[in-house]
Amino acid sequence: MVRTVVVAVAVTAAAALLTGCGGRQDTPTADSGGAVTCEVRQDTRIGIATGNATGVYFALGNAYAEQVSNATNGVVKATAAETGASVQNIQQVVGGSYQVGFSLADSAADAVQGTGSFTSAQPVRALARLYNNYTQVIVRSDAGIDSLADLRGKRVSTGSPKSGTEVIAQRVLQAAGLNPDSDVSAQRLNLTKTVDGLKEGSIDAMFWSGGLPTPGITDLFTTAGDKVRFLDITGVLPKLKEINPVYEAGAIPAATYGLAADVPTVVVPNLLIVRDDLDADLACVLTKTLLDRKPQLQQANPAAEGIDPETASKTAPVLLHRGSEVALG
Repeated sequence: MVRTVVVAVAVTAAAALLTGCGGRQDTPTADSGGAVTCEVRQDTRIGIATGNATGVYFALGNAYAEQVSNATNGVVKATAAETGASVQNIQQVVGGSYQVGFSLADSAADAVQGTGSFTSAQPVRALARLYNNYTQVIVRSDAGIDSLADLRGKRVSTGSPKSGTEVIAQRVLQAAGLNPDSDVSAQRLNLTKTVDGLKEGSIDAMFWSGGLPTPGITDLFTTAGDKVRFLDITGVLPKLKEINPVYEAGAIPAATYGLAADVPTVVVPNLLIVRDDLDADLACVLTKTLLDRKPQLQQANPAAEGIDPETASKTAPVLLHRGSEVALG
């Protein structure tokens, strides 16, 4: 059962004086370890690390920032920023550049376990599990690519540096018996440049991990039509699950991008992550807002439909923040 959030705002001359004299709390305080009230009483500013400008993280991150500010009557002022996504987001949340970040569950699992892109365990917790990301591998129809093995020697966009897309792209290539550093001509491009490259013919194939629909992929199929097509990568799923059990089988519905048939693929959940020492009351408010404002988030992108109170707490091996435990009841 989700508990009620109370945001207390003291509009008094004394409070105004404190604000003017530096009493305003621009960044969240560290968690005190006390009882969680789910109340934020001081003006607080937070930054939300999202992803590429034409991706779902960015669309939902901006909508979430707006809803956090609205739900708290401006006590918590949230702003979202474009980033390289998962790995970079985790690094910047840990470093204090942002307080909240979107991340793929596999990258977040690497962070808490000190594996993959991380040389030591990172002090992060999850606010909630979100929706599933779909691994979208798209090739030019005239590039002679009918399987992952055919990517050998091709120009392949593996996503932005330090992104969840890059992590999955490298793992999929390795699972297919390819060396990402030598067997393909890896182009580490953001989604906008990747889509432009496929349209122009400067790249042959692309990886993208995102919710459905991803605006940039919609644009690609709308403008390029049958010049591009999806590649079925589910043959490498068993090897991916050996790396991390969060990988699952899924399918991109044909209607998502106006395709002739559903596309089998590999999916992985998304998480909202924070530092483990984030103020627990703030974490509670952020989690509660995520669930309460789901209809508004769905207006920003249909992927938000996957946000579900029944699965929100299923973030293992990343632990829930203790403020989120209260919010999720």
